[in-house]
Amino acid sequence: MTDPDVDPQVRPAVEPRPTEPRPAGPGGLDRRLADRPPGYPNALVWLRAGILRDWRGVLGSFLATWFYVPLALLAAVWGGLALGVLGLVAGGTQSGDALPSVVRDAPLVGPLLDAFLNRSGGVVGGFVGFAVGSLAGFLVVLVLPWRDAFDEPANLFTGLVGMVVAAALVGLVYTLGRVLLEPWLLSVSGARQLSRREAERLRPILSGCAARLGLPSVPRLLIEDDPVLTNARAYARHIVVTTSLLDEPDEDVAALLSHELVHWRTGDEVTSAFVRGVGLPLVLVHAVPTWLMRRFPHPATDLLVFLVFWPVLLTMRFVVLPCHRRDVRAAEYRADAGAVLAGHAAGMRSMLERRRSFETGRSGWDEAVCATHPPSELRLDRLERLTPATADEATAADGSPARVGTEELFGRPGPVGSRRAWLLVGALALIGCLGGGALTTAQWLLFRPQAAVDAYFSALDDGDGRAALAALTPDARAAAGDGEQLARIVGGKGYQPPTDVDVTSVERDGDEAVAKVAYTLAGQKLSAELPLRRDESATLGLFHRWQVAAPPARLSLPGAAGLTVNGQPAPAAGENVELALLPGAYTVGGQRNALSETPSQVVYVLPGQESAASPDLTPTLAPAAQATAEESVKAYLDACAAQTVAAPQGCPFRYYTGETVKKIAWKITRYPTVELSLTGPTSAQVSTPFEGRGSARATGTTTGFFGTTPFTEDEEIQVAGVLSVVDGKLTFRPGGE
Repeated sequence: MTDPDVDPQVRPAVEPRPTEPRPAGPGGLDRRLADRPPGYPNALVWLRAGILRDWRGVLGSFLATWFYVPLALLAAVWGGLALGVLGLVAGGTQSGDALPSVVRDAPLVGPLLDAFLNRSGGVVGGFVGFAVGSLAGFLVVLVLPWRDAFDEPANLFTGLVGMVVAAALVGLVYTLGRVLLEPWLLSVSGARQLSRREAERLRPILSGCAARLGLPSVPRLLIEDDPVLTNARAYARHIVVTTSLLDEPDEDVAALLSHELVHWRTGDEVTSAFVRGVGLPLVLVHAVPTWLMRRFPHPATDLLVFLVFWPVLLTMRFVVLPCHRRDVRAAEYRADAGAVLAGHAAGMRSMLERRRSFETGRSGWDEAVCATHPPSELRLDRLERLTPATADEATAADGSPARVGTEELFGRPGPVGSRRAWLLVGALALIGCLGGGALTTAQWLLFRPQAAVDAYFSALDDGDGRAALAALTPDARAAAGDGEQLARIVGGKGYQPPTDVDVTSVERDGDEAVAKVAYTLAGQKLSAELPLRRDESATLGLFHRWQVAAPPARLSLPGAAGLTVNGQPAPAAGENVELALLPGAYTVGGQRNALSETPSQVVYVLPGQESAASPDLTPTLAPAAQATAEESVKAYLDACAAQTVAAPQGCPFRYYTGETVKKIAWKITRYPTVELSLTGPTSAQVSTPFEGRGSARATGTTTGFFGTTPFTEDEEIQVAGVLSVVDGKLTFRPGGE
């Protein structure tokens, strides 16, 4: 059976004919990447092949980094500890009360359960609390960034797409940076050019291995000064070895260089760089503890670093590396197979038997990845299966051929993309452009801040108060109070909306904005600033409407009956009444009756205004009220004069003498002047000025000691009373009663 970690299927191959390797050719991007491997039509195909190969590693790095797995682990542990302690205490003190009385009183069963809970309730509660707390803490960190998606499902899709694009962009930029700056980075890390003697020793072996592998060019070979540790590592454009390799036999050196040439040819470093780039924030944080442990190797240091950075270390070890391990192991088996193809199986076997690994990293990530290499015994076992038993033929244990060729080893990268792939990409790009353009157009036309202002004033221009209220934020609508009354007032006669509205500018700050508006009201050109707010809920799960955040203005009116605003009756409860009004001009009218009338006034409410100026609703006498009052007073006095008594009851005149009045008659000789003073819309005080007093003449006879005596007497008249409206008619009540 074939191992799942092996990348190519083993097949027989013809021994490659050695050719002299040559340097890579210059030109364009290829010139900047002159040391890239051969066999790729261009640098884009090479980068694409490396980037898209290990999707498992990319997925693991993406999930661990962009879903905040270290923070989720930290929250899980602390949440588990908190609820675990709570469960331990509650379970140990209150577990016995959890049993129903029926079960507790049951023979044998009740005491058994009660004893079990009393002795183990705390432990059970602690375990349950820790499990619940850990799960809750872990899920809170994962779900909290997506809280907006619960109200807007489209946010989940757009958020994921944006996250994937951001991760891919970071990974791509990091990979390109590593590849382009690789010579400088290696020189900074300590790699140098080979000396003449070093070159005479290593370059012929490197060229021979490349020729046997069918590689027409070789990477740049650098060396590090390390006489103790035999180490080699293939990068995207370089192979770096240590000086201790010079002490190894040529066969071992050739095996090691053949191994690294396969890594270089298949772009394994590009794959690893992209995985690192996708998880770059996590990789950078992970570099801190690994550097500390490598710089200060001591158990106490390791313990302290682990206590501080354990979420990052565990995430890297149990999430990222397991996902990346499959490709790393397959790459190692493939590189070992390349050494066999180059004819250096014995040297590879010697290196694996004498050393645990000849590839060690210089960074924390490199060391972690190298730890995922297959065990040396498994690699030796694979070498046995790949090495021919005789010079002519050999088969593996399962009967399949045991030699690989360059085509099976390196594969065929092909063009940048097939015609079908390009058509699919083009179709998706076209759909994305059209869809994005349509959404952008809809957003610009219907859901930008200016659209909210236009909708608001358009509704006012149409006299549609309900639509105007719908353009306000919820708190502004709540401040309007009775929305139906406001809608009737806006739709009533006498309302004048702002016209010639023009949004001159919009200043936006996040989800809030201020629109500067020019408009015309009552023939005057004015300007105002309207606050706007972006709605939290989305229309169709995609678009956020803007709403006007200015509440309606408050208009204070006296709480008198009969007041109207645009023909709609205003509330009459209390001394003062406040009405909420939208921008525009309103006609406020008062009572009209037989006694008084209140002239209509126009009230102007400006956009963004908090309160409107209260109108002067002072009633004035009706034109016919004075004449009616005079007639009422005359009728009253005439009724008094018709009485043939010395003191007419309820009348403003009387005749007084010490003798008995035998006969008397009254006659109004001059009616008094009547003055009216309004005390309200339906009542007025009736009075007579001093100079406007009237007179009444009394004639008759009196009976006394000397007999019957005739008399004639004039009395001054002053009238006082109240003139009020009763059942729509003026009624005079003398004396202010």
